[in-house]
Amino acid sequence: MTPDTAAIAIGRNEGARLIRCLASLKGQADPIIYVDSGSTDGSLDAARGAGAHVVELDMTQAFTAARARNAGLARLSELAPDCVYVQVLDGDCELQPDWIATAHAALEADPGLAIVCGRRRERFPEASIYNAMIDEEWDTPVGEAIACGGDALMRRAALAEVGGYRDTQIAGEEPEMCFRLREKGWRIERLDAEMTLHDAALTRFGQWWQRARRAGHAFTENAMRHGRSPERFRVKETLRAAIWGLALPLVTLLSLFISPWLTLALLLIWPVQILRLKLRGMPLHSAFFLTVGKLPEAQGLLGYVWGWMTGKERRLIEYK
Repeated sequence: MTPDTAAIAIGRNEGARLIRCLASLKGQADPIIYVDSGSTDGSLDAARGAGAHVVELDMTQAFTAARARNAGLARLSELAPDCVYVQVLDGDCELQPDWIATAHAALEADPGLAIVCGRRRERFPEASIYNAMIDEEWDTPVGEAIACGGDALMRRAALAEVGGYRDTQIAGEEPEMCFRLREKGWRIERLDAEMTLHDAALTRFGQWWQRARRAGHAFTENAMRHGRSPERFRVKETLRAAIWGLALPLVTLLSLFISPWLTLALLLIWPVQILRLKLRGMPLHSAFFLTVGKLPEAQGLLGYVWGWMTGKERRLIEYK
């Protein structure tokens, strides 16, 4: 165990997955903090039984994963104010046995690193095509990165410098925080090391749609916040959702009143794009869902813009 490293897990109704998660942290981090967001499946008792320090979120306030992680960081400040590093992860993840030692060594060797992450794998990629695609999505390039995901080992001093996560952000909270860290001169790195097993439990088309919708919301919110930066953060992703998922369908509908041949030509853009991605080496299923996924992403974009214009509180977009 590295004595200067703690862990924060967050979750709701994760059942056996939470038990595996907390068991995987034993011997790697101390203290272990679990932040619960209204579980009704016995997760609180299970976490206490596993020796974790439990934080129960006030569910009268709008829930976000960002708020849960900040609540965990606040409890960590009470329990171990001198702790240098913190491993964050979701309650549906299991930490690999050697990960913290590997990540800890990387942070110790490079004071300019704020965050290190590794390879997150799906536990059951064969369970559905959606799980398989998520497993492919996790396999990002090794080396310096612009953001991490929900699992990472972080330097607490860096988190404190930027004020942690943005409480109100319902999606894309890690990339947003990583952007602020990079603005301060900190760096994020992905190591060539096994980090976590994740159980997405994504088996239905509707779940996939909601997950893509959440991504569109995250792209748009981050582009609205930081899109004027020199790197034009998340602007490209937002524009793709707007063009493919909103503008093209609207133009296609309008073409019905102009010419059936124009409508046919516009409809053919979709399979042509899928074929283009396939010819560039992308698996056919990934090319299909990446293209069609611009529709739910556009829905997420519109949801964010509507909330921004009306001032309405944005609700969590869940797929489980």
